[in-house]
Amino acid sequence: MAKPADPLETYNQKRDFAKTAEPRGTFDTLSWGEGHGFMVQKHDATRLHYDFRLELDGVLKSWAVPNGPSLDPADKRLAVRTEDHPLSYATFEGIIPKGEYGGGTVMLWDRGIWIPHPGKDPRKTLEEGHLHFTLDGERMQGEWIMIRMKGRPRDRGENWILKKVTDEHAGGAMALTERFLTSIKTGRTMQEIASEAKAKELKSWLAGLNPPRARLGEGDQPKAGRGPNGTSGSSKPDVETTRGRIAPPPRRTAARSPSPSKARGGSKAAALPAFREPQKATLADHVPSGSGWIHEMKYDGYRCLLAIAGGKAKVYTRSGLDWSDKFPEIVDAAASLEVGSALLDGEIVSLDDKGSSSFSALQQAISEGGRGLTLFLFDALEIDGEDVSSLPNIERKGRLATLVGEGKPPTLLYAEHIVGHGEELFQAMCAAGQEGIISKRADAPYRSTRTKTWLKIKCIQRQEFVIIGWTPSDAKARGFRSLLLAVNEGGSLRYVGKVGTGFSMALIQDLLAKFRPIEVKTAPTAVPRAEARGAHWVEPKLVCEIAFAEFTSEGVIRHGSFLGLRGDKPAREVVRELPQPIPEAPADTIKITNPERVIFPDANVTKQELVDYYRAVGALMMPWSANRPLSLVRCPQGRDKKCFFQKHNTGSFGKDVHQIGITEKNGGSEEYVFVEEVAGLIACVQMGTIEFHGWGSPIADIEKPDRLVFDIDPDEGLDFAETKRAARDLHRYLADMGLQSFPLLTGGKGVHVVVPLTPEAEWPQVKDFAQRFCIALATAEPERFTANLAKAKRKGRMFLDYLRNQRGATAIMPFSARAREGAPVSAPISWDELDDFQSGARFTVRDAALLLERASSRALQGWGEASQILPDL
Repeated sequence: MAKPADPLETYNQKRDFAKTAEPRGTFDTLSWGEGHGFMVQKHDATRLHYDFRLELDGVLKSWAVPNGPSLDPADKRLAVRTEDHPLSYATFEGIIPKGEYGGGTVMLWDRGIWIPHPGKDPRKTLEEGHLHFTLDGERMQGEWIMIRMKGRPRDRGENWILKKVTDEHAGGAMALTERFLTSIKTGRTMQEIASEAKAKELKSWLAGLNPPRARLGEGDQPKAGRGPNGTSGSSKPDVETTRGRIAPPPRRTAARSPSPSKARGGSKAAALPAFREPQKATLADHVPSGSGWIHEMKYDGYRCLLAIAGGKAKVYTRSGLDWSDKFPEIVDAAASLEVGSALLDGEIVSLDDKGSSSFSALQQAISEGGRGLTLFLFDALEIDGEDVSSLPNIERKGRLATLVGEGKPPTLLYAEHIVGHGEELFQAMCAAGQEGIISKRADAPYRSTRTKTWLKIKCIQRQEFVIIGWTPSDAKARGFRSLLLAVNEGGSLRYVGKVGTGFSMALIQDLLAKFRPIEVKTAPTAVPRAEARGAHWVEPKLVCEIAFAEFTSEGVIRHGSFLGLRGDKPAREVVRELPQPIPEAPADTIKITNPERVIFPDANVTKQELVDYYRAVGALMMPWSANRPLSLVRCPQGRDKKCFFQKHNTGSFGKDVHQIGITEKNGGSEEYVFVEEVAGLIACVQMGTIEFHGWGSPIADIEKPDRLVFDIDPDEGLDFAETKRAARDLHRYLADMGLQSFPLLTGGKGVHVVVPLTPEAEWPQVKDFAQRFCIALATAEPERFTANLAKAKRKGRMFLDYLRNQRGATAIMPFSARAREGAPVSAPISWDELDDFQSGARFTVRDAALLLERASSRALQGWGEASQILPDL
């Protein structure tokens, strides 16, 4: 075969290899058609971007992705086609000199293999303008597609779209670039790689403000176990290149970022979690209203608990039986979940091609080997050895979403929900022929019993009954005419009628075979003489599920239809289910005085509406506000009257607001406010509180902060666009040092950049880092930033308030209301959506339902959670 034109000619022409350490491009024709390696290089050139490269025909087909890849299938990331690169570029990491083509820092961010979509020739589809492939990398996994956009006259090159396909690896927008900040080759951050680039200058400025200390040399390796983002910091083997083929690196099990629970202390469980009694729902007479409830589809299947640990999994029935052998595909899929250990709650169903579930189809599938089934997971009891059952429902679902993702049938799926709008969902489910919905209190913990914080609302009546006998059919071939049913009541069985429809001939024969070994001579309970005539009786062991129209006044079912046997529920637990009234009252019993008082005159928001807001979002606030010293902004007569700051507690707030003694600088001790439950927030609001500000450390170890907060406070007259640009700059500099950060709309004019920390460093060290970081930025760009406390020095600039990070200082808590015009609230957002907001006060106290819905969205999963320590400087 004739050698084709050199595909690396453009690559070589763009570079001066006497100045750059990049490898010279050489093309090996022997590599044609061999190998499907891929890699991603994080590249801090004129603009930070991610270079996505696929090995094909002896070169690396390359695209520059400005915002990096996203696991959210809704994100369409721009990918600009660049020149082909040589295979030797697969291991490159380092510095391209300033002034050279692509000058800047390059990090090897991901690597692995890519598999073209079956039946498609990637050479042909690349030429046609589309690629469909599966990635098996250390960070990027699952199905992806790339599509070439229609060209425009102004375009310099080919613009493509990189998009994640919905599968079990799908996730939130922040799940990749925001969480993985270190090299897979060396474990270094961008700053550690860029020893002579901008990151080094920042590091030098910081170090220059501190006494000299030992620093890493040019050739030194970072300390092992350094820790940011779950990386070890130790060296990792390069990808090898042999005869033009890129060998995939050794597989690592932690392709996802560490789960939030791992960030709080790591896995504690080596064995499979033990079975626990599942929480059960109470039959309700109508759908609960309000944003304090979340609503899920009621699945028509088998309830189960899924235990996972050490690459193994077990499926428990709701009564604790081990049914793992009945669901082999579910067990295999669960064992591959990237979690140290977990105990999850869900329902196994059989889905048809329209997405509807059928109990009879499920039973048929189980009898045929239990394949092709789907487990919808809707709750978590344990994750990585941490008992999360006491957390609010909405937070447990958030933790669960980070493990499972959306995926697609079959196997494991995250059970989606909506906040509020339960009646609309119920009507839609009934119109679609579904069973009904499950409504759950968003703020409720998990309880191993039947509760009224979980409600089931059914489109038609259906429940379990105990089979106590059968009546023979006049047609000999049929076997029986009907089944006789009972429920437990008052310590004994009570007859409730019979069912004679819903049977196939095969099912009748199967049931008769089950009846013969347990047949008895007398009825297990009293049955009317007319109903008992000619009946055959059985021991009350078998449980079946029946759909029916209603119970008569005598307690007998009408128009019943057999749905199937229930092997997962003991006969002793079968009782008549009666619809219960919904507990509309909130869980706390705090009496609200003057509920009609207008707290925000401009927005006409009353005290009762403010209370309702905090009750609705209390579950979202607790992870940030509970068990932490708080300072309160109290406005007893409303925000336009006298307001004052209060941090000490004299015991006047009631039993739900607690006190902790903290030693002051003068050696004395003061009692500070803290709360443990949502009721504590409500008690504070009853006493006139609008705002909640919290320390950067929990009461468990008051001297060790668990977060940094950088408050970007713009001078009067600066546009919010400048604030957003400043926040992004801080985010970028922090990422260069290996620190993951998150944006928070403050409910005012600014943005907070929140940096979670593993509580290790004490206050002096944390304050020192924050101060030097802010001063370094102000020194680098004095026309934009200042860290000077004097207001006169802030004119036209952004004040970087590092004093939020000293002992005793506070910052506004996520979801707290603000005593400002319009009744705004602080709200977590993602970096991807920051540009969409035109103010730091986008959300108000009337947006509780929207905030609850956003909190469970993929975009915000894992917000504010990362396992990381301050970098060495």
